[in-house]
Amino acid sequence: MPRIRHTPVASTEARLLPSGGAIDAHRHDDHQIAYAARGVLSITTDAGSWVAPGNRALWIPAGTVHAHQAHGELELHLVGLPAADNPLGLDRPTVLAVGPLLRELIVAHTRSPERDTPERARLRAVLLDQLRASPQQPLHLPTPAAPVLRALCALLDADPADGRTLAELGRAVGASDRTLSRLFRADLGLTFPQWRTQLRLHHALVLLAEGLPVTAVAHRCGWASASAFIDVFRRAFGHTPGAQAPR
Repeated sequence: MPRIRHTPVASTEARLLPSGGAIDAHRHDDHQIAYAARGVLSITTDAGSWVAPGNRALWIPAGTVHAHQAHGELELHLVGLPAADNPLGLDRPTVLAVGPLLRELIVAHTRSPERDTPERARLRAVLLDQLRASPQQPLHLPTPAAPVLRALCALLDADPADGRTLAELGRAVGASDRTLSRLFRADLGLTFPQWRTQLRLHHALVLLAEGLPVTAVAHRCGWASASAFIDVFRRAFGHTPGAQAPR
């Protein structure tokens, strides 16, 4: 990520980004919570990408170089927290579940970020309590280091509906399926099927935010049927893809 900005204080604010809008690579000395009340938010670091629909938030640890990307019209809420405030002890970006109460706390906390009142301090304390109870979600798409794995992942990123087996993809990149299977576990901590499902879910969230119908998203992302896509999506996000449509 070239031209990295250093912004010492992580902002607390609400802002709108158009579909396709971005915040360039930067880092700050504070932690930050990023939440999309509308649209889908993704962040990218050297270690990979994380994506969050409306019932998820992104925890961005202090010092992490990251860039934001809006998918669909994005209503972005950012909450900056001092480096000493790390209720979950997280040292890498993480997707967190956001229940109705935490959602309202984040929105309320960013509504008037310049006010420093006892009421606001109590609101922040409850927000931290809710964060401590927020389950972590496995929505990280890691970036591979091995060149042959980078080549394979790039093929599927360009066409997530590509249904070739690992052996067939291996012939395209010049590696055996056994070698690739070992690399997936060692380099990414995932099996090949797990990684491909994560990739397809990331693409699906983006396409849904852009307003594509569920059936079209299912086929463009490689599921054999809309019902199969809906089942995987519900298990991953706790709701159907129809509920992810732009509001």
